[in-house]
Amino acid sequence: MKTVQKIKKIGERFYYMTPVSETDRPILGMIVGDKKILMIDSGNSEAHAQYFINELSKKQISKPDIVALTHWHWDHIFGLSSLTNTVSISSKETAEEMKKLIPLSWSDEAIDERVKEGTEIEFCANAIKEEFVYHRDITITLPTLTFENRLEIDLGGVTCILQQVGGDHASDSVVAYIKEEKVLFLGDCIYPDIFSYKTNYTIERILSLLEVLEAFEAETYIYSHGTDISKKEFNQEVILLKSIAKYTELSKGDKESIKDAYSKQVERELNDEELETIEFFVNGYQMNNEI
Repeated sequence: MKTVQKIKKIGERFYYMTPVSETDRPILGMIVGDKKILMIDSGNSEAHAQYFINELSKKQISKPDIVALTHWHWDHIFGLSSLTNTVSISSKETAEEMKKLIPLSWSDEAIDERVKEGTEIEFCANAIKEEFVYHRDITITLPTLTFENRLEIDLGGVTCILQQVGGDHASDSVVAYIKEEKVLFLGDCIYPDIFSYKTNYTIERILSLLEVLEAFEAETYIYSHGTDISKKEFNQEVILLKSIAKYTELSKGDKESIKDAYSKQVERELNDEELETIEFFVNGYQMNNEI
């Protein structure tokens, strides 16, 4: 059964389209200013990008003037080739990573070969095949402008702050903060590293990332492959990640000790998400301490 994508609105200026897990379509955002309109991420295909723009046109929202990329992974950049009259922006690191994709072939055979040699993961390979069933018209289009660290854009009546925050998932991860709406678009930054041989979180990177994210005065947070959540829900996620990072450090990555300590903290049995998070931290600890 095909997932139905919906347009949601937060505040007066921000719209987003819900994700699709089967083809790994992330959330796309649109900030509507009085002078300019900025799109967050270009989608995992030209079809994805254009569907979002077409759905917003039904709400009398014009095409974007600017598109900002949160990081270099395929599902966030493959739609850029269709945004021909749009100024595209990314971090300098994102542009450098995208350049590496230009020589690659996207045929089934080429993708399967990269999975075999370990330069691509099966999850992404399958999602690309699902998104591009009938024709593989993939063109890597590089961003027009790049920035380092932080960029503030006045769209007219609303401000978008782009800031590179890194994290385990991708070192080039950028968040978009819609200042007047107090919305923080997280992209994939808070997700684990899924590209190593074991999915993992590292103590140092996650704590550094959370410190940066907590500095934003946000009321709503958006996960690219999830939904929008409240400040209260985000704070619960922060407590989970910080606590497990602490217990991982104290126990030197011993899984049972971490489970026991966190179970005592929350005074109940642990749920699947918590157990999975512990697994990811243990993986990261072991990988960082391999001899």
